[in-house]
Amino acid sequence: MNSLNIKTGDKVQVISGADKGKQGKIVTVSAKENKVIVEGVNMVTKHVKPKQAEGALYASKVQLVCPKCDKLTRVAHKIEDGKKIRVCKHCGAELKY
Repeated sequence: MNSLNIKTGDKVQVISGADKGKQGKIVTVSAKENKVIVEGVNMVTKHVKPKQAEGALYASKVQLVCPKCDKLTRVAHKIEDGKKIRVCKHCGAELKY
């Protein structure tokens, strides 16, 4: 099973594809398929019904946005008080949303 460094509720930005540059919140994560669904990104439309839904993106096409420095970042891990936490590679801030 694949391990992803992004979780439901994280703010991410699309880094490749038709929706490049768009930011949104992760709605669902599928580690088995290595895909995520981002709110308001990769909208799928049908001709018949006037509904829109988000389509899944590969997790490699999105990158986490740090809430403190507002930069795109990879996830680093740090051990504090016996717990493993996610931190920003740039500023070292804890990544909680």
